[in-house]
Parts: sequence; C-alpha cells; structure tokens
Amino acid sequence: MSKHTFQTEVNQLLQLIIHSLYSHKEIFLRELVSNSSDALDKLKYLTLTNDDYKSISFNPRIDISYDDSSSSKKLTISDSGIGMNEQDLIENLGTIARSGTRRFLEQMSGDQKKDSNLIGQFGVGFYSSFMVADEVEVITKKAGEDKAYKWVSDGKTGYSLEETEKESHGTEIILKLNDAGNEYVDRWEIKNIIKKYSNHIPFPIFLHYEDTRYEGEGEDKKEIKEMKDEQINSASAFWKRPKSEIKTEEYNEFYKQISNDYEDPMLSIHTQAEGTLDYTTLFFIPKNAPFDLYRADYKAGVKLYVKRVFITDDEKELMPTYLRFVRGIIDTEDLPLNVSREILQQNKVLEKIKNNSVKKILNEFELLAKDKDKYTEFYKQFGRPLKEGLYQDFENREILFELVRFKTSKTEGLVSLADYVSGMQTEQKAIYYITGENENALRKSPLLEMYRKKDIEVLILDDEIDEIVVPSLMKYKDFEFKSVNRSDAADDLKTEDDKKDEKEIEPLVKRMKSALGDKVKEVKASVRLSDSPSCIVADQNDPTVQMQAMLKAMGQGNMPEVKPILEINPTHSIITKMSAMQDGDEFTDACNLLLDQALLIEGVKIENSAEFVKRLNNMLNKAL
Repeated sequence: MSKHTFQTEVNQLLQLIIHSLYSHKEIFLRELVSNSSDALDKLKYLTLTNDDYKSISFNPRIDISYDDSSSSKKLTISDSGIGMNEQDLIENLGTIARSGTRRFLEQMSGDQKKDSNLIGQFGVGFYSSFMVADEVEVITKKAGEDKAYKWVSDGKTGYSLEETEKESHGTEIILKLNDAGNEYVDRWEIKNIIKKYSNHIPFPIFLHYEDTRYEGEGEDKKEIKEMKDEQINSASAFWKRPKSEIKTEEYNEFYKQISNDYEDPMLSIHTQAEGTLDYTTLFFIPKNAPFDLYRADYKAGVKLYVKRVFITDDEKELMPTYLRFVRGIIDTEDLPLNVSREILQQNKVLEKIKNNSVKKILNEFELLAKDKDKYTEFYKQFGRPLKEGLYQDFENREILFELVRFKTSKTEGLVSLADYVSGMQTEQKAIYYITGENENALRKSPLLEMYRKKDIEVLILDDEIDEIVVPSLMKYKDFEFKSVNRSDAADDLKTEDDKKDEKEIEPLVKRMKSALGDKVKEVKASVRLSDSPSCIVADQNDPTVQMQAMLKAMGQGNMPEVKPILEINPTHSIITKMSAMQDGDEFTDACNLLLDQALLIEGVKIENSAEFVKRLNNMLNKAL
C-alpha cells in the first residue's frame, strides 16, 4: 500500500465544497452517476472504433446499492465502464489538472451564496462525495488491463492506493456515510434523486434493495425478505425525444447533469433537423458566465455524439470561440463513428451543422433581446464575448450588430446601435465613440464638450476589447464609426466660425509647435473644445493612448513612440492670453503645462513629474 497527499488545490476545493454546498448535498449522487455515464460512453466508443477493444464484453449499466443494517451505513455506485489504472487514479482523484483551478479558488469570497455559485460553475464531480461520507473507497479495473486497484481517502489529508482483486472492468465507489449522508440509504430517496437529475442518462441505472413481503395469515404469517433489482431511469437519449413532450423542468435537469452547474439555465435551444442533414442539437445558456470564460485554456462546453454514441467533449471547433459559454450537445447521423480530430476540424458536414447552430443561437438571442430586463441580465454575463464575435464572425456581423449594447453620453443603462441611430441628429453622418479605461473619466473628458454642446450622443467604450473591435467595424448600416479620440473625428462638424477661428490662431499654433518640439506630432486649433483650453488626440493613422497601453501590456514594449496631437481651444481665455505672450521661458512653460494637463486627463503618465511641478510653481509664483 502506498500513501499519497492531496495536491494543495484539492484540499482547498474539498473544504469549499463541504462547507459551501451543504444545502445542495444530494448532488453528490448526480455527480457520481454522471462520472459513471462518462466512463460507459468512453468504453462504448472504443468497442465500436478500436480493434483492441472490440473483443471486450460491453454490458453497459450503472448499479446502486445500499446497506443500512449497521450503524456504519454504506452506499455503493458501480459501473461497467472504462475503469482506471494506477496512473488514472492519481491524476483523476489526487490532483486537479486544470490550470484554472487556482484562479477559481482565488475568487472565493467567503460569502456562501456567491461561493456556491462559483463552485456550481466549476463542477464539483467526485469530490462532492465527501459532503456525505467520512470515507470513500474506489475499486477499479481498466478495460483491457489485468491489474485492479483500491483507492481510499477520508477527504482530509490524502489517500492510500494498493493493488486489489476485481473480476471485471469498471469502477465501484463505496461511501461510508456520515450523519449528513444517512438519509440516502433509502430506496425512495435514491429513486427520487435519480429521477430528478439522471433520468436521461443513456444507460440503465439499477437500484438493488431488500424487499419485504408477507405470506399467510395469523400465526402462519411469515416475513419474507428478498433482494430486488429495479431500473430507475428511462435510459434514452434525452435530446431525441420530441420537444413537445419535454417539460422545462426536464430541460433544466438535463442541463445540470451535462454542465455540472446546479442552477437552472437562462435559455435552452432544442433543434431537430431532418433532410439534407440529419442532426439534433440541444444548447443551453448558463445564468452565470463560466469561471474560465476569459482563459485561453477554457473547457469546451459542447459534446459531440454520432448516432447517439459519445465522441468528444474536448473539441473547441464545435463552436466559435465567442460562443464558448454555450453548453449542450450535437448529435449527427452523418459522420462515421471513428471520426478523428483532424477530420472533425475539416469536415463539411460538421461545419454546416456548426454554421446552422450559430445562426439559431443568435436568432434566439434576438428573441431574448425583446425582453429588456432579461437581456440586460444576459448581456452582463456575455456581452463581451458577443463583441468578440463582431470582430471574428463576419458572416453573422449583421445580427451581432443588433445584439451588442453600449453605454452612451446621454442615456442611462445600455443602448443598441439601432436605438442610437434612431436618436441621431438630422444632419449627423457618423456614429461617434470615445475609448478609455475609466467610464467616469470618459464622461468628463474635454473631448466630449462640443458633442454635448451640439446634443450629439457619443458611445462610451471603457472595455479594453472595444479598442480592438469597434475600429474594425467601419460601418453600421450607412453610418461610419468615428473615434472622438482621433484628430479627424470633428472635421465634418466644423462651422464657418470654426474655420475663421482656426485661421486667426494659426500664428500661435506654429509658435506652440516650435516650443514643444518633438513632444507632439502636431498642434491644431480645436473645434471640439468649449470649456477646456486643450486636449490630446491621436492621428487617424496612429494607435490611441489606450491602444498603446494595451500593446505594451501584451509585451510589445519595443514599439516606436507615438506622438500625440495637441488641440487648443481658440476661444478660451488662456489661449487668448497666450497669443499676446512673447516667446521665451514663460511661453514655453505655458505650452508644456497645457500639454501635461491634457495628458493627465487622458490618463497618461507624465514622464518628468519634477519638471511639471517646477513649471507649475513658476506659474503660481507669477499669479500670486
């Protein structure tokens, strides 16, 4: 026998599960039955596609039995699936291989409700056993191998592992129940839980129990006990049932089983297609975004079946990356069972099913958007991935345009582009937007002064993804997107008075450019300012301040320095006074202070803060 300690993350997760999910402890049985179903799926696939496994006897079933005859009550769940060898046990039950686990654990707040939601998104699996058991014993033998193993743990420090005897392949899990688990050695309780959570498992689940009956009457009456087997699930492919026969509650429970979530889904989308292509899809949208939604190593949420035979749940090509939060299944009649990953990625049948599925899902989102409150909740969770879709999915861009929402300078909450366009000024020819990191700072930005004065609505884009997505869109319907962070955004809004002011201030503009030198790309008269003396913008061909910061954060630190354009307000009193100043140190200090304050407002760090303070002190000294 060898002794092993749990990986640190396992210890943390065990404690969180035991304490945070106590009020949902019955899900341990759902999780163990789900694992058994997965093991049967894997062996079924191998016996159909792999010559090494075709001779192996495959009699798929899951068996549940219990012993309530002693003070130490036991519950046993066994299956005839693929089984595990020694290495599998160490990897699957002693460690958590997914790199997202540490980040998941760091998100724990101590708030039981919030933490249990996170755990639901993560999926608790085998470890939920320790909510109801003082000790868990796993006896398992891998199909095609000779050795069997026994794994034992109390769920606290570690586990023991040794060779043992087992007649056939598969896994048997024996729970030595604690006080919290004693209620589950009951025939009716087990049947109810299986009906609730696992009725749709596509393999038969048998409950073994002792039945008592009486024969005879009076003094001849005898109590007769006998063991009985009863199949307690329907064991059919749930998604193949007619939609008209399936209740909302059944969809919800099926979602919980395939997703390891214990909250109901926000939306279910069931499609049964026949004709040129014969396939069934059943997709779900979770209420809460998966914890690994923004990780490169996110776990795919869609399972692929061929003729109801499980093929894979690890194929990210089944959904575009921006719909990686979708959970569900695809079952097709038009692929071979032994389809390889390489074939999957190039298969025209699957590509067509995928394209049809994406359109169906997006159409359902359109319907959901008609209910503003529900769509707001959905968009809080999944709005950012939809913006990714605008950038990635040109084919569906038109419908995605209708699904994305934005904050604006005039409206409370979020608005659609259609709403924005319907409220545009009569002469307005573009959709204006401002990008940055802080919503409050953007709303107060001097770049918006002219737009407020002219009552023009501006999109407030404070998510870093906006800086990548929106400039790539070019147009929505007949309207171009124009960034107010850029020098050319206000050109189409110039009036004759603006052009006159611009001409009058030309001499000052040249003097300021000379004083600032290569600190700026250009100095210009601004038509966008009404209250502030200056602002900075980016040349239309240069990255904005926000984009530069993003590129540096992504490791592109050796990019050439991009100079800002300084715009000045021709009608502001400071600018008027500067026109009367002579060239010299005082004029140069004023020019630099106008640039520095414009940089600060845009959130740019001033390179030489000592010089900035010195100039400010000089100006204060003269003013006081």
